This record gives sequence, structure tokens and C-alpha cells, in this order.
Amino acid sequence: MDFNTAVLERSYERPVVVDFWAPWCGPCRVLGPTIEKLAEEQSDKWDLVKLNTEEDPMIAQEYQIRSIPNVKLFYEGEVIAEFAGAQPRSVIEKWLLEHLPDDRKQNFESLLEEASEPEGLAKLEAFVAENPDLPAAAVSLAKHLVFTEPERAVDLVATIKLGDEFADTAEDVRSIAEFLHYESDGSPAGEVLAGAQASLLQGEGETAIQQIIQAVTLDKTLAKDLPRRTAIGLFRILGNAHPLTKNYRWRFDMALY
Repeated sequence: MDFNTAVLERSYERPVVVDFWAPWCGPCRVLGPTIEKLAEEQSDKWDLVKLNTEEDPMIAQEYQIRSIPNVKLFYEGEVIAEFAGAQPRSVIEKWLLEHLPDDRKQNFESLLEEASEPEGLAKLEAFVAENPDLPAAAVSLAKHLVFTEPERAVDLVATIKLGDEFADTAEDVRSIAEFLHYESDGSPAGEVLAGAQASLLQGEGETAIQQIIQAVTLDKTLAKDLPRRTAIGLFRILGNAHPLTKNYRWRFDMALY
């Protein structure tokens, strides 16, 4: 095989996945059929090259193959991602989804910069509708909609489960949506949390966070830890650099103990 032609030059036209293997390698024989089947199913997206390290030891040495199977993703002449070992199909699928170059991902990243404006948000909504297989886009839209359209935001993350890449963010969206539908149970903590809900809906974010922290202090178990879950969700969605996160995250942490 001409590695330069089959992999390096070809990778300027489309991504190339190289499976470094050897006939004596048991895990290689496990991985091989799985990745070959995926290559067949996704033949419109990437090429698969099988490289026998016994036949091409110099190439294996050049790419520092110390154990096999080893899989590397080449794009524009460079290795942009890799994994080792006989991974299950689900893991390989996630790896491909995360690392395969995709013009849609670049378009999505540019849309995120405009999503805080109504026109930009509308573009993001249209993008999500056209690309339902990109969970990152659905999650980002859910984060923008959860404060105004919580039911719709929850629907957008409905398929994201525990263990998925965006599981934490999906749980944050669900917790905030639950908080926005909360009805007080009449307890002191419940009344404070209901007040926090009203504050947030009125755009008084700082007051809402203060009240949520107060509710945590009064009753950490209220509504299955809803005050705690809501605070964590708010801080993560706002981000570490947001002034409210900087000013109140430590106070929230202290309220937990």
C-alpha cells in the first residue's frame, strides 16, 4: 500500500480512518469487523484504511504505534484524533461523531455567537430543525429556550440520557424547567423557592439566586433537592465567567454544608 497516496493525500479530499492491526492480535480481530461495518455504513463520510503493522513496520514506528489495535483519524495530512483497544460500536460511533470534520459543526459554532439576539436565535432554531442528528445544537438551543419555553427546552433534550456527552447540561435544563413549574408546598423553604421563581421570571436573576440559596439553607431535601439542582443548573448554564456565578457560587457551596 502507498500510505502517502491512500492516507495523507486522500485526507485532503475526505477524512481517512486508519486501523493499525496485525493478524496475530486478538483484539484486532474483534475491532476489525465493527469498524469495517461502520465504514461501509458511513462510506459517504470517510474512508477506512487497514494497515498491517507486520507488513508496514516503518509506518507504524513513524506514528508511534506501541500497542494494537490503534485507530487514527487523518485529515488534511494530520492525525486529528485516535483511540486504542477494541472499543464497542457505540463508543466508536461517538468518537466519529465528535471528531469527524463537519461543515455543519463550523456553521453551528458561528450561529452560537449570534444566538443571544432574536434573529440569531431564529437561525439556530432553523439549524436544529435541519440537523436533528447534532445533539450539541439541540442542547445549545435548549439552554437558550429554557427560561422562556421550558417545555420545549425539555423536549429538545429528551433523547439525551445518563452517560451521554451532554447528559449534565440536559439535566440542568430539566432541573430549571422543573423549577419554573414549581408550586410551593407551603413550607418556609417552599415559599422562598416560589419567590425565587417569580424573581427569575421577572428578570431579577440576582434576587432569584439569593432566594434559591436561602431555600437550600432552609431545606436541602425540598422537592427532591430542587433548590440545589436549580442552583447548579443556573451556574453551569451561566458559565464560570458570569458575574452571578463568581459572586454566588461560593455562597451556594457554603449553604450546602
